[in-house]
Amino acid sequence: MIREYLKLARSFNAVLTGISPVMGAIAMQQYDIIILILLFLIGFLGHTFGFVFNDIIDYNIDKSSKEISDRPLISGTISLRNAWIFAFGSMAGAFLIALYLAVTMQHFFPLLILAISASFIALYDLVSKKFPLTDIFVAIGVFFLIIYGASTTTGTLTSLTPLTWIVCVLGAIQVLIMQIIAGGMKDIENDFQRGAQTLAIQMGVRITEGKLQVPSSFKALAYGIQLVDLIIVFLPFIIIWNIRTLSLFQYLQWASLIFVGILMFFLSHKLLTMEHFERTRARKFIGSHYMINFTIVPIMLMSLNPWAGILMFFPGLGFIFFNLILHGTLLQPKTM
Repeated sequence: MIREYLKLARSFNAVLTGISPVMGAIAMQQYDIIILILLFLIGFLGHTFGFVFNDIIDYNIDKSSKEISDRPLISGTISLRNAWIFAFGSMAGAFLIALYLAVTMQHFFPLLILAISASFIALYDLVSKKFPLTDIFVAIGVFFLIIYGASTTTGTLTSLTPLTWIVCVLGAIQVLIMQIIAGGMKDIENDFQRGAQTLAIQMGVRITEGKLQVPSSFKALAYGIQLVDLIIVFLPFIIIWNIRTLSLFQYLQWASLIFVGILMFFLSHKLLTMEHFERTRARKFIGSHYMINFTIVPIMLMSLNPWAGILMFFPGLGFIFFNLILHGTLLQPKTM
């Protein structure tokens, strides 16, 4: 039964959300391992709430799709009642840990930031299938989740550094990439048939007689968001660390970021140009993109502390570990 709850929580990519407040804290040069672990747990539990609540809200739409029949609510291994308990129990757990941190560090303002983050995630879950471009609510939710992690070090927003704000913006953009490109594509067949009003559908993405049709406007949007992401990740090297005095190590960071950027564009291209929509193949491209997308901020943060680079491995390892345990695959979670 634990396995089913881990499926319901989408644990294969929970590590991605879990490191969000951690990145905010590291951007403020918080390196206390206990605090970072607690922030990770808050992000992990917040991720659990968001996805479980989303499955509850979308149950009537999702239950007609054979492609996602492995999801616990659809297969019936977990009841709606237990899913409600699990969702709000996860949220309660996140806020209890956050309260402990607030009392320990005597910074209570971050609790408000965490509540704002949770509110935007819940709002997305409630309206995601009804209106286009609601993905912005998830991006805002993660933006505030990163701010929460950063603000636990000082207790105020005015003390946050320019680097921290850049990390927050990058986190939000990366979520938009995942939501608009990956999210819009992976459910396109069922969403279209059920009349969901996602941005991908509004922009003309269709599956007609098994053939995937992706208009140039949607491709341009997908590539454009990723280009903005890569431009912003280089800003700290220019406006904070002074491009004229960069070290050899920082130039190696540049090379790594360029390589990661090329991989991101390659995987996006493969996904967006599939002639026939195969959900299994799409999952592989999306899963690979998930892992690569979230490496760029840890690579950039290595200029503050080389140990920050360890974070780049967590999403990939978590993704592979939970996929193997729950689905028996490396890159194709059946509940995606």
